[in-house]
Parts: sequence; C-alpha cells; structure tokens
Amino acid sequence: MGNVRQLRDKTAESEKITINLGYVDLGRIDLLVQEGFYSNRSDLIRTAIRNQLASHDDPVTKTIERHSMELGLRDYTRADLEAVRDAGEILHIKVVGLVRIASDVSAELALETIGSINVLGALQASNDIKKALSERIT
Repeated sequence: MGNVRQLRDKTAESEKITINLGYVDLGRIDLLVQEGFYSNRSDLIRTAIRNQLASHDDPVTKTIERHSMELGLRDYTRADLEAVRDAGEILHIKVVGLVRIASDVSAELALETIGSINVLGALQASNDIKKALSERIT
C-alpha cells in the first residue's frame, strides 16, 4: 500500500444547494420520476434550472459584457499572483461561475495582489485566504 498516491486534489464539480418545495410540487416531481421522464428529483430540478437559464441567455450575456465579467472557471495559481505582484498590479476579479485560488497561495500574496473579488457562483480557496480577503469579497 506504500505505492498508493493521490494524483490530484479532489474539487467539487458542483455546489450543493437546498430548496424548499410545496408538497404538491414535490408530488408532481415524484410522479414524473416514477413515469421515467427523469432519473431522479435532482435530474428534473437541474434540467428545469438549465432550461430557465437558457431562456434568459441574452440578458445574462449582456450583463456579463456590461460588467466586464468572465464566464466559467477561473484559476489563479501562485505563479499567476506572483507575476501580478512583480508587475506592480492589483487584480479585480469578476467572474460568473467558479474562481479557484491554488492551495499553495499564501494569504499574504493574495492580499498583495487581489483588490476585490466579485463571484456570482462559487469561490474555492483556503480558509486563510477567504478570511484575509473577507472585506474584499462581494
């Protein structure tokens, strides 16, 4: 067993949320699952959310452009932030999706290089970085 090693850190591919539904809606969902339209409740809910988001694609796209936001996944490595620091710049991160700050980034480096973070979605970073940047996260 000494030759077993972890290839990479496990990171969540999604964010877990909790919703409250009325009994009638829940029963209707269960009926659709029972009849084979969906594999389970989560499948129906994910599909419904994707369909709703697709129906608002144009306004979302325009809002992202207006606010100069990035869409999707944005990773920041220690090397990225060191380059920003060495260039004497400050980042103002605006992302719709997921921002990941590498585990080897120190809180001090994050404070030196990140002026603000606005994430509509999720921020994955160490607790030390989240605490250090707490006043800069909106």
